Amino acid sequence: MTAIIERLFTFAGTGELLALPFVRSALIAAALLGLVAGVLAPLVVARGMAFAVHGTAELAFTGGAAALLLGIGVGFGAVGGAVVAGLVFGLLGLRQRERDSVIGVVLAFGLGVGVLLLALHEGRASNKFGLLTGSIVSVDTTNLWLLGLVTVLVLGTLAVVYRPLLFASADPEVAAARGVPIRLLSPLFAVLVALTTALAVPVVGAILVLSVTVIPGAAVARVTAAPVLATVLSVVIAEIALVGGTVLSLAPGLPISGYVATLAFLCYLVCRAIGRARGQTRAA
Repeated sequence: MTAIIERLFTFAGTGELLALPFVRSALIAAALLGLVAGVLAPLVVARGMAFAVHGTAELAFTGGAAALLLGIGVGFGAVGGAVVAGLVFGLLGLRQRERDSVIGVVLAFGLGVGVLLLALHEGRASNKFGLLTGSIVSVDTTNLWLLGLVTVLVLGTLAVVYRPLLFASADPEVAAARGVPIRLLSPLFAVLVALTTALAVPVVGAILVLSVTVIPGAAVARVTAAPVLATVLSVVIAEIALVGGTVLSLAPGLPISGYVATLAFLCYLVCRAIGRARGQTRAA
């Protein structure tokens, strides 16, 4: 047991590893992903789209597996698969009662096809494993530029539609009555989430995408209802999880996803404790 703990938390040599070019690229990718995921997470939670994010991750995994089989960039394949999922969820799952069934169907299809494509791939097993659990080695210059481009695209789009999107997320019926284009915003937001999810898959893996796209939003919902403050705190939590998880995973040489998920979950527990303490104080 002691040996396992030492393996999980080995810090010797981390400074030397931070000087390597691929590690610096991974840290930049983690920071960019933390920014865009942190901004989207409160809206994802407010709109009840946690399950949709999971389904989108499976289609991003399928696209990445197809790209791996074809010998092209995994990031491009993941983006393509995730955008398809986002459009499907946005267009076919507009009604709340239809959303879960649509997501379940697409999720099962994506996971099955993705596993089949990985089985057909004859390359290194580490490449296959990385799609599920994430790998900082997968962040090359091409993926970094793609991540930067998508970050600018997502944040720029949110800057334009944030107010009506927030209104539609808080009270969709009233927003529709006030003329907010719900049918346009739903697929648009689904595509933005899909792009972010696709870029998170190579870093944290398809299994634990929820740790950066949902947990920060769920955590800040326990401590504040102010949209701006919630967004800022969500970004902080996402950055702590992603950048901190990347640094912690360097020396042990283990998948980043476990560290990212653990840090995000600890932040959630802290926010939950703060929210409970504030509620008890108000009650008293």
